[in-house]
Amino acid sequence: MAHVAALTFEQARAEVLERVAARAARPAVVTVPLDEACGRVLAEPVPADRDYPPEPRSMRDGFALQAASTPGELRVLGEVRAGEPCHFRVGAGEAVEIMTGATVPEGADAVVMIEHVSVADGRLRVPQPAEPGANISPRGSSLRAGACAVDAGTRLTPASAALLASVGAAQVPVYARPRVAILPTGDELVDIRQRPEPWQIRNSNSHALAAQVLRAGGEPVVLPPVRDRLEDTVEALEEALKQDLVLLSGGVSAGKYDLVEQALERFGAVFYFDRVLIQPGQPCVFGRAGETFFFGLPGNPASTFVCFEIFARAALDLLGGVARPQLPFALAVLADEFRHKPGLTRFLPARLEDGARLHPIAWGGSGDVRALAGANCFLVADPDRPQYEAGELIRVLMAV
Repeated sequence: MAHVAALTFEQARAEVLERVAARAARPAVVTVPLDEACGRVLAEPVPADRDYPPEPRSMRDGFALQAASTPGELRVLGEVRAGEPCHFRVGAGEAVEIMTGATVPEGADAVVMIEHVSVADGRLRVPQPAEPGANISPRGSSLRAGACAVDAGTRLTPASAALLASVGAAQVPVYARPRVAILPTGDELVDIRQRPEPWQIRNSNSHALAAQVLRAGGEPVVLPPVRDRLEDTVEALEEALKQDLVLLSGGVSAGKYDLVEQALERFGAVFYFDRVLIQPGQPCVFGRAGETFFFGLPGNPASTFVCFEIFARAALDLLGGVARPQLPFALAVLADEFRHKPGLTRFLPARLEDGARLHPIAWGGSGDVRALAGANCFLVADPDRPQYEAGELIRVLMAV
């Protein structure tokens, strides 16, 4: 194949998003119970069935009254609790004791918190003026009837499931999960239940990728490892390319027995990139054979993990109906000085402690599974920045 120039991380990700978005077919739509929808991608917008809240509601335990009657002493008419209708009407100099979530009585335009008032002999003493609208959620302030509660293309979370439940969406339309072929390559691979010889390794990448695919909303189709023979690789690819997306692990470097790209050419593959200026994962391949996109992921575990998260997951999101795939970047404070050789964007194992301080993890390269397992994020070092001081902000990828 004619090699394309190495791309930066940003260029490679943009290439994935543009290529897949331009050709991704609309996934099939299935309807599932709400309790089974978390993690799925909503296929159609779900509208609100009524105003939310349907009536003005109190945000605090306290007293509903007219702000113009404060400060002062007011007559308490009674109380209203959440979950019951309100039959009171509040006039000047009057108040109703109210609980959080209860309907605000007619005539009242403010709620004063119970901590800020005193009551004796049915009289309410309010020492400070209340602001109109204080501690009240107006009718429809969250959602208006008919307005979109959750947009199509949204990956459903527990929070969005709660919103769907509140608008009565017991059954929800979601996209079918993309089927993702996982094809490991290499003579050195053995089953994880087998005791490997010193020159062999257990096939950990298939299990890690299957977990990543599941977490990203896909359906993993794990194929048996293929040996380092061209015809075997071609035969395995014929089966793999029947799925919606193909992830090949190993066999994409420049070695004598790295045969994946040769095998893909048998299927008329188009290669969009075959090298990215990142660490780990430089020899990452992205292309298309027929209508099926594929990624050739480097065989070392950290390389495979990182390349899936920053590239292949975006393709999987688009194939699954996600409207705008996003990387979970954040900023954290470095606990220790960090140096690296410029030229590559590096995604290195790290631990974020107490949600604030970032500790880089010592690692022995992209084959260091133990360092990978001990991380809860990746430090992201910019290619033109060789040194970061302790106490500085640095990007992290929250993908572990």
